[in-house]
Formats: sequence, structure tokens, C-alpha cells
Amino acid sequence: MAELIGAKKDDKIIDLMSTRPTAFTSLEFYPPRTSEGVQNLRSRILRMKENTQPVFMDVTWGAGGSTSDTTMDLVKYIKECGCVANMHLTCTNMDPGLVKKALSDCRRYGICNIVALRGDAQEGEGEWKASEGGFSCALDLVKFIRAEYGDEFGISIAGYPEGHPNAITVLKDGEEDNLSEKEKLRVSSSEKDGVVTKCVCRDEDYKKEMEYLKLKYDAGADFIITQMFFDTDVFKNFCDDCKEYGIDCPIVPGIMCINNFGGFFRMTGFCKTRVPEDLKQEMIKRKDSEAEIKKFGAEFGTAMCMRLVSQGAPCVHFYTLNLEKVVYGILDGLGWTKELSSKLEALDSDANTMQAKGSAWARVGDEVTSMFGKGIVEELRPDGAAKIKISNWKLANDQDVFAFLKQGTFKKI
Repeated sequence: MAELIGAKKDDKIIDLMSTRPTAFTSLEFYPPRTSEGVQNLRSRILRMKENTQPVFMDVTWGAGGSTSDTTMDLVKYIKECGCVANMHLTCTNMDPGLVKKALSDCRRYGICNIVALRGDAQEGEGEWKASEGGFSCALDLVKFIRAEYGDEFGISIAGYPEGHPNAITVLKDGEEDNLSEKEKLRVSSSEKDGVVTKCVCRDEDYKKEMEYLKLKYDAGADFIITQMFFDTDVFKNFCDDCKEYGIDCPIVPGIMCINNFGGFFRMTGFCKTRVPEDLKQEMIKRKDSEAEIKKFGAEFGTAMCMRLVSQGAPCVHFYTLNLEKVVYGILDGLGWTKELSSKLEALDSDANTMQAKGSAWARVGDEVTSMFGKGIVEELRPDGAAKIKISNWKLANDQDVFAFLKQGTFKKI
């Protein structure tokens, strides 16, 4: 075994959960693109650790290992700050040697908690694919960790209450009327150019998702962290289904903090997440004021977390988007902190430095650059080509200019 560097090993999160009779806070961050952003995030991590006393903090791992060094530096910093670090590790689209090195480094630094994930396609690639000789899924990674390291690491895995985006299909006209009650609970909708598209993870596909989740659990996963959702009935249904499938472990709800209008709908659209109609309408009312969106995000998040805790959630796990204000607003609303959001001035003032490094390929709504200048992705095609609205050009009568560009000829900003 490699010599342990620095302080003692972290406790495993699953063990910490057993000492907590009530729900607690955990936070998730992602590596920013610039050195300035990383430094600002380090300050924020320390501040949020002191203000919220989270039991653990997650750091994400970019597609194809694109953030491996920054991710490792951040989890080491979290540990130095006196908080348990939970490092995301994606195993596909990446040299398997990098996976093994990451686990070896975690062991050396006493970082004992891993979120085992498959991972997205790398930036610039239109679709996911496994690396030659590497892992093909998160199940492979869970099995590898247990085979190579026994019980040294605590392992968490992803769960999808509404189904994995890859298992969600578009509904044709008239099909919604014939859905089962559980399918209706998972229906999501999006609108573009006045056309509404509805999607669902059908029962037969959801069954496959649950069977795969059971395989990951049986392979040695300790607990589940869910994909974002905005309907607590969806979470309760997912927990009940896990019990039916014999998945007997803590299920941590992932709470996506609502910070702005455009980002919210881009993210929910990409993930095919169901947005209840009342939530959608409340967002539309406030779409022109980011301050009002954040205020509402805190109110909505508070009510949602209260329901989740009453349903027995062991933890409220905030997808912070590297920002503070809404997290503090929710915790103040829960009564777990006091007047944090009003005492601290200029919260999230450095939001412009928090763009994610190594995010997946450009998505609809993302800003990109190409030989034609900057633009916004309007449409993505299966081969990775994109329809892009060029920002700095206009035709006669103020008409927009669109470019149809092949994969690899544009880059996400």
C-alpha cells in the first residue's frame, strides 16, 4: 500500500450516515475553467464549509478525465478544510490508466469516498463511447474498486427517479392518454418555436434502469445520489421502487438550486427533467429578474427539502452550481442556519468565473465560437453537427444568421 500523505483517512460517508438520526447537508461543486475561478471556488468552499457545516462535499469529474488534476486538487483542499471529500470518478471515454491513478492518488491522500459514474461523451464528441480496453459502464467501476481495494472506499452511485436521459423517449400524438399512472408521473415536456415535445421513460425501460441499479448495488455500492428532480412524489416513488427491487441502502436526493431562468430550462431540457406546470409558471413570472428567480429558488427549495426530510431523506444534497445565495436561503428557510443569506453581502458576485471546465460537448443553448465568431447552439444532430445562430452578424431587416457546422469546427466557450 502506498504511504498515506498528510492527515488521517476520511471516514466513509455511509458510516457517518449511521451516526446521523436526522437529515444533514452536503454540497456539490464542479471545477471552473480558469485559475481565477478555481481560486474563487476555494474561497467559497471554505466559507460554505464554515457557514453550513456539511457532512461531505462532492467535486465532479469532467468528461474523459478533462478535469482530473483540478478535481483532485479540489478534493484535497476540501479534506484540508476539515470536511469529508466525495470525488466523482467517471470511467468511460477515458484511458483506464487514469482511473487507476486517480484511485491510487485518493488512497495516498486519505480520500476514501468515490461517486462511481459512467460519464458523458467528451467535449466535441457527438456521442458516448467506451475507451478501448477500458470500462464500459459504472457497474464495471464499482466491481473494479471492490476487487482491487476491498472495502477501503465508500462508493456512491447515481440513481434516476425519472429514468436516465438515454432511456427517455419522445411521445407521439395521442400516446400520453395511454400511459400508466407511474409513466404519467415521469412525463416531461419542452417547448421550442411554439412546438411542445413530451418525453417519458416507459415502464419497460424504467424496469431495465432499476435492474441495472440493483446490479450496481449488489456489486458493492453503499448509497445512491439521485439526478435532479422537482416533484417530491417522483422521489418517493423511486424510493418505493428501490425497496421493491431489493435495493436496501440510503437514497440521497440531489437538489438542483434554481439560480437563473435560462440555465434552469437549458439544464432541465437537456436532462429531460420533468418541470411541474406550477413551477414553470412561477419561473416565467420572474424571468426578467435574476434576483427574484434566486429568491423564488430559495423558497421553492425550502418547501421541497421540508417534504423530502418528512419522507425520510437522510441528506439534502445541493447541486450548488458553485454559488451560495440560494443554498443559504434554503438552509435559512429550513431553520438549519440563521440569516446567512441576509448577513453576507455580494453573494455570487463572482458567478461569471464559475463556468465549468471540461463540461460535456456543446449543448442546445450553449455559447460557442467558430470561424464565424460567437454564436448560440440552436440544434444538435446525431452526427455532432450543429445549427448555430451567429451573434455578431445580421441580415437585412434584422434577420438572424445561422451556420450549419460539422462536429469539431466549433468550440464551447
